[in-house]
Amino acid sequence: MGWCWWRWPRPTPTDPVHLAPQSVVLEGRIQRPPRRVASGACSAVLQLEGAHQGRSQLWFRQCPKQLDPGWRLRVAGTVRQPRPPLHPVLGDRAAQLARQAIFTTLAVQRYELLERQTQPLWQWRQQHAARLQASAGPRHGALLSALVMGRAMAPLPDAITNSFRAAGLSHALAASGFHLSVLLGVVLALTRRAPRLLRVISGAAALGLFVLLAGPMPSVLRAVLMGAIALLIRESGERARPLGLLLVSLLALLLWQPAWLLDLGFQFSAVATAGLVLTAPRLQQRLPAALAVPIAACLWTLPLQLLHFGVLPLYAVPANLLAAPLLTLLTTGAMAAALAAQLVPPLLPVITALLQWPSELLLLLVQGAAALPLAQLALGQPPLVLVLLLSLGLMPWLLGCSGPWRRWGAGLVLISCLWQGQRLLADELLELPIGKGNLVLLRHGGRGALVSRDAGPRSCSQAQRLRQALGLPRLDWVVLLDPVPADDFGCWQKLSPQLQVLPRGELSSPGLLFRSQLQVPDEALLQLGRRCYCLRQQGVSANMDALAACGQCHTTKGGPPKPASSAAARFSGARSGRPCGRRCATALSVAGARASAAAPRA
Repeated sequence: MGWCWWRWPRPTPTDPVHLAPQSVVLEGRIQRPPRRVASGACSAVLQLEGAHQGRSQLWFRQCPKQLDPGWRLRVAGTVRQPRPPLHPVLGDRAAQLARQAIFTTLAVQRYELLERQTQPLWQWRQQHAARLQASAGPRHGALLSALVMGRAMAPLPDAITNSFRAAGLSHALAASGFHLSVLLGVVLALTRRAPRLLRVISGAAALGLFVLLAGPMPSVLRAVLMGAIALLIRESGERARPLGLLLVSLLALLLWQPAWLLDLGFQFSAVATAGLVLTAPRLQQRLPAALAVPIAACLWTLPLQLLHFGVLPLYAVPANLLAAPLLTLLTTGAMAAALAAQLVPPLLPVITALLQWPSELLLLLVQGAAALPLAQLALGQPPLVLVLLLSLGLMPWLLGCSGPWRRWGAGLVLISCLWQGQRLLADELLELPIGKGNLVLLRHGGRGALVSRDAGPRSCSQAQRLRQALGLPRLDWVVLLDPVPADDFGCWQKLSPQLQVLPRGELSSPGLLFRSQLQVPDEALLQLGRRCYCLRQQGVSANMDALAACGQCHTTKGGPPKPASSAAARFSGARSGRPCGRRCATALSVAGARASAAAPRA
């Protein structure tokens, strides 16, 4: 533990975090490819050189047309520490960056390109992906590239990535032990009659090629280290113990990089492998191996899936069962295509032509599974203590214990399920400062509604994440207090079919209500269960700052949400209890300006 504490990433004395917040000029090399966002901006990681040392995350308002790893830049802007999380379920981006030894962000105001020297390895990977896409087409070529190098090295369209996630097949697009086992299995099968030295050299070459293609990510290095030890033990004539291999590999990697303990890829890779080692052999005594393996992996990764994402891919087991033969064939073929592109280029079109139909069949299978009802069952992100309780309850069943241990485990699982159910049905009002104004989400009886001051893409993406993390399958209605750009309207429509922009009237569903106050144009009323809150504008440029309880108000009756009426409508306030009116202690901005009386747009 002392060693891990000493090895944990910390800022050095020359790190620019000691200058935050102020305007600085930094020089360094781009370490990773830029990550683009919907608004056209992008972020990149700069490895600093010169007077400042360390790493810093760059944010470009308009992403450069080309910015490759290895390019040397001089950037000017305001350096700041990463912002704290808006809400625990939205993830702590500052902590994620700190584990990568990144302690500052810099909003780039201007930059100067000093040197165009692309990293050779990155350039080789890009050339390889380009050859596959040129030979197999953009759609199938991108899929084959991802199966060889992983999604991090070969980005796929968002629609395909989301379909794989909803179908419970995200692991197929992340370089992991599955891809390495396919590659190593093929190499060892081809060299099974060769001398021992040649088998070891061939296996080592396969391991090295996998690292070069996929990159030195935690999950990749875990699989490679475990495979290398297993190969040496096998060729020495001894029998390897899978659990021992896993524990030794994890211990070695965590001693080298302790912060990887909190890396999602490392966690899922380690837990899924533990399921294959400990639970899959027991399930194979009663079930076919093709069914036992995905069940074991899904059961072991279930607590992590809920902790980090709050959703359960309901069809993960049947989707993995149907996709396993296609994934094995395509992964082997993609590896062969990668070798052919480097050694025998004329063979590349032949291999990719043979992989066209399996690739299309896999995509159709994934998209079909993702389109099924309840493909992603929203269960909400439980707290860590509840996840630990669920994990302890599952352990007696996963490890094959019997007798009282299983009864105790079943009791813990039942308690954790009831606890999470109570959390999902509780009333809650969340206020998050996002974009130009706050976002207010209301929960009542397992349903929700949303009022947003900002209609930008970032607010919509955060609202999507918040809805999923809180276990809300849909929102009853959404009120936007800002005109929506045409290209952003579809994102909000995915949140709820009942969407109103700058409404003048009432939107309601059982226990949830939004009512604009025509008598007082700057005020509106929110109802959550039997509690009533008011929203008030404090000037044209005022942001939404706080919510104040305004006493009791009537509960709306059942039925579908009522659309907001036109500006000619009149309200007499709440029929029972104290109306919101002007008795609010604090205020929440309703609109960026006093909107003119206009009919609502749907």
